[in-house]
Amino acid sequence: MSLSESSNAKPLSGGQLDLDLLRSFVTIAEAGGFTRAAERLLRTQSTISLQMKRLEAQLGRRLLDRTPRSLRLTPDGEILLPEARQLLALHDAILARNAEGSIEGTIRLGTPEDFATSHLPGVLARFAQSHPKIALEVTCDLTLNLVERFRAGEFDLVLVKREISGEAGGLRVWREPLVWVSGEGPLPEGSHLPLVVSPAPCVYRKRATESLDRAGKLWRVAYTCGSLAGALAAVKAGLGIAVLPKNMVPHGFRIVDGASLPDLRDTEIALITAPTYSLAVKRLADHIVSSLERA
Repeated sequence: MSLSESSNAKPLSGGQLDLDLLRSFVTIAEAGGFTRAAERLLRTQSTISLQMKRLEAQLGRRLLDRTPRSLRLTPDGEILLPEARQLLALHDAILARNAEGSIEGTIRLGTPEDFATSHLPGVLARFAQSHPKIALEVTCDLTLNLVERFRAGEFDLVLVKREISGEAGGLRVWREPLVWVSGEGPLPEGSHLPLVVSPAPCVYRKRATESLDRAGKLWRVAYTCGSLAGALAAVKAGLGIAVLPKNMVPHGFRIVDGASLPDLRDTEIALITAPTYSLAVKRLADHIVSSLERA
């Protein structure tokens, strides 16, 4: 059933649909709220709210049920959503075919090494194929260093690890549980659990030590390495255990679960964009957000 076939549908009095309003509606539905939609569209929340009022007035029906604690689509909103997506996809495809090939420039992207080796290769490969005149400079580093270098103007975009509270700022683009990881052999013996960690401060390191302290378990730092490859080599050699996102655990390692170790909370990856940016940077930011949402 299309929106015009809805039993309570009211035909438009004239004029045409504003694609900008439809894009805001789709973004609200996909982001799950007005605040995150405003972040993605680089607008204020009040502007997004006003656009929704205009769209509902233009269509003559309510599209969203909104309370202080929740937001959901109305039946008319459920009908409109796939139609709006199709219309926007066709519009964007036409523009992309005629304009994207002419966008040029260099984008400096900073990212944690583990995320760069697991989720980003395919995302960046698809972007490079559709934007052949844009050069990507990707740098892997610890989150603390990435944030400092971003503030110094070394990056256009950075992906950073952050606590769920969002203290590091940015737009959340990924979330998954953290797990304890060991080599294929038995866990190292001893009164203190040996840990393989990145240099402090590190979100994963902090999460590991704080969870062990809360559980009353003794631990020691057995190996510190700023390189993911070096840390994994140490774990594989049996020097200790490490913390990784669940979907980033490589072949040849095992997830340690059960009562022997405390549970770890989820981790987040956030995307931070420079205050001023080029069209090329905006295209990559939008591509990263949409690609990781579908992953």
